[in-house]
Amino acid sequence: MANLRSQLRLFDNLNSLSLAAAELFVQSAARATVEHGRFLVALSGGTTPTELYELLAQLPYRAKIDWEHLHAFWGDERCVPIDDLENNYRQARDTLLSRVRLPSQNIHRIESGLEPDQAAEDYARVLKRFSTPPLDWPRFDLVLLGMGEDGHTASLFPGSEVNVSSPTLAVTAYYQNRPASRVTLTPVVFNSARRIIFLVSGESKSQTLANVLYGGHQPEQLPAQRIQPTDGELIWMVDQTAASKF
Repeated sequence: MANLRSQLRLFDNLNSLSLAAAELFVQSAARATVEHGRFLVALSGGTTPTELYELLAQLPYRAKIDWEHLHAFWGDERCVPIDDLENNYRQARDTLLSRVRLPSQNIHRIESGLEPDQAAEDYARVLKRFSTPPLDWPRFDLVLLGMGEDGHTASLFPGSEVNVSSPTLAVTAYYQNRPASRVTLTPVVFNSARRIIFLVSGESKSQTLANVLYGGHQPEQLPAQRIQPTDGELIWMVDQTAASKF
């Protein structure tokens, strides 16, 4: 892990990992709201953050967050209807957003019903409304990311262009034999965040995780290595099964 501000935190299982992530989420929200009056978070999809979202919707965590000042964004999205099981917004809505007092105008989803190029352009405009000059996008207070078995994160896949200057990108990807058109934020946005948390669970990711953290620098083939905050904190939260190869 080349970044001096990166940390690795190990947990017995997904439950203990999720509990610790909920505490970090609450801490990040409180700090951001005090320091600049709002909390900008980029949520992730996939199975790993589901337990975190369910925890945040329950007491005591729900009561510790100033939902009026939280703005929810997404790191990536599949271009499928809102109620499709593969839709990342739907997942967060069902497990968290519909269960807390979050104003509807504070939910900034990727318009998954549009064509990918259109959706990417539209989301770039949304990001610009919350930009932190001189950037054309917000400096997120917290970004949640996962990692696939192939080392992808958000919808940045192996073999994709590494040095992208635009904040959003339309992607067509085949992961686990499931073709999908997607929209993703790019490393220039992720790496400007104040805090990034990777949530990684499961033995199937263990070898790839060892390669990402301790292998050679291969950002083209291991996109998770592209995530290196320029002036922020990077925390890898990993359960024992995912850490079994190191």
